[in-house]
Amino acid sequence: MTKLFLSLHVLAVIVGIGPVTVAASMFPKAVRRAHSDPGGREPLTTLRMLHRICRVYAAVGIAVPVFGFATASSLGVLGSGWLIASILLTTAAAAILALLILPAQDAALAAAQAPGSSSRSPGRLAVLTGIFNPLWATVTVLMIIRPGSTTGV
Repeated sequence: MTKLFLSLHVLAVIVGIGPVTVAASMFPKAVRRAHSDPGGREPLTTLRMLHRICRVYAAVGIAVPVFGFATASSLGVLGSGWLIASILLTTAAAAILALLILPAQDAALAAAQAPGSSSRSPGRLAVLTGIFNPLWATVTVLMIIRPGSTTGV
């Protein structure tokens, strides 16, 4: 059962978190492009698509901690320091995404759709994404090179 949980956990990370990190990183540049081409359909379509990817795959990403806890429980490592650190970093990344990035994307999209409006959000979004993505990278490293690993890697 552990192998099944681990496989589902890794697949959830790839399918759920990968698209969010890429789309969130692309969003600030797309906002700048939309503001430099007001009234252009392509930049606005790109913004909508990137925002939708972030929203949908953030919801899919909920499977990551669900399968992660199932895996950790079956391995008997729920109290391990590396896992607790990973849980805290994952919680921080999820909070940044849900409470800061997605609402900022909503605001930037609304501003891009309003004629003559300007937004200072591309820089803020770039900073937020610049915090969000390394959190996930750190969690990934902790999951691969965990202290006390029995895999010999």
